[in-house]
Amino acid sequence: MNSDQTQSDKKVWILYFAWFVSLIATLGSLYFSEIRGFIPCDLCWIQRIFMYPLVLILGIGTFQSDISVRKYVLPLSIFGGVISFFHYLEQKIPGFGGIKPCVSGVPCSAQYINWFEFITIPFLALIAFTLISICMVLLFLKKRIK
Repeated sequence: MNSDQTQSDKKVWILYFAWFVSLIATLGSLYFSEIRGFIPCDLCWIQRIFMYPLVLILGIGTFQSDISVRKYVLPLSIFGGVISFFHYLEQKIPGFGGIKPCVSGVPCSAQYINWFEFITIPFLALIAFTLISICMVLLFLKKRIK
């Protein structure tokens, strides 16, 4: 096996990992809302808008071994991560007001889960967006090094 094939295999595994993370995040959000009955706030919906397409884009890229999807995935994951971080701050910092108040009936500061006093749903989304972003940056770096 030559080194180009090995490099290509590593890139595909990075895509597989990013796709798996996006799939778990999407299924997790659906679990919390559809099975546990947690009503998403406005910021949760915005995070979903950024996460759900990643499952399709990364899935197509993964199964076609097309790393060029990174240029579409990275902006979505970065923006989604920023929204998740903002949402997490709104939950954890008392008095941290949002740009606008949530109007869907559920305040964005509500914490349906609070594992270990710091893991909330926006925190889980932030971790997912961060992992996906790191994977995409790695793909950009591997492209430059080659």
